[in-house]
Amino acid sequence: MPEARAEESAGTPESSGRPRTGADNATGDRTGTGVGAGAGQGATTGRPRRRQARGEARIAQLLEAAADVFCASGYNGASTNAIAREAGVSPGTLYQFFPNKEAIAIELGEQLMQRWRETYGAAFVISRIELPLDRLLDAVLDPLIAFNCENPAFAVLTHGSEIPGVITQEHDALHATMLTRTEALLAAYLPELPADRVARTAEMSFVLFKAGLDLIMAHEGAEREAYSAELKTVMYRYLEPLVCDTPDRTAERSIDTP
Repeated sequence: MPEARAEESAGTPESSGRPRTGADNATGDRTGTGVGAGAGQGATTGRPRRRQARGEARIAQLLEAAADVFCASGYNGASTNAIAREAGVSPGTLYQFFPNKEAIAIELGEQLMQRWRETYGAAFVISRIELPLDRLLDAVLDPLIAFNCENPAFAVLTHGSEIPGVITQEHDALHATMLTRTEALLAAYLPELPADRVARTAEMSFVLFKAGLDLIMAHEGAEREAYSAELKTVMYRYLEPLVCDTPDRTAERSIDTP
């Protein structure tokens, strides 16, 4: 491929001690003709902008291929050669952007976790406490389930002792934040519930969600939809008695349960 040969001629990863990331290479700093030393000339010709756009497109291509390989083989079973093959490029092209598999996993993991933050941030909205419980569960759980089904690599990169430590640490921080958001939503929805019970209920709800999500992810098609409905049923039946016991809410909550 002419484009691949041109990219490979730029060189191989340095051994400077700091792992290179896609962001480093996307700016074209390897050759000195991108943003930096050649920025003045590039601002006139526009060439660095085209080079950067092409680099970003290549990074996206490699990360998409990596997600597929991680899902098929797991993190341990994946290799840079397999990722390059899945992306349809040579290993030399891959090494222009990522020095190793760990660097690929870290960048992919960071992107997925940022999308996950945006997803649960939009789901845990306090204004939704005016909804009936069944509709509240739909509003909160549907986007969380959809994200995981659309991004199966997220589960691969956030579970397992072999995953790079930086990903594990960030995921643990996200876990703590989600638990806090769950507790805040429940406290607003059930204002009469004592704080200690809100905390226990939030943690139990979170564990139920994670267990149900594992089952959902293990199935496809109609069965996946059925397990999604089962998770909502379990969550509803767990939380509904608390809603009914709250003085300022009525017991007129309904959900289509078997």
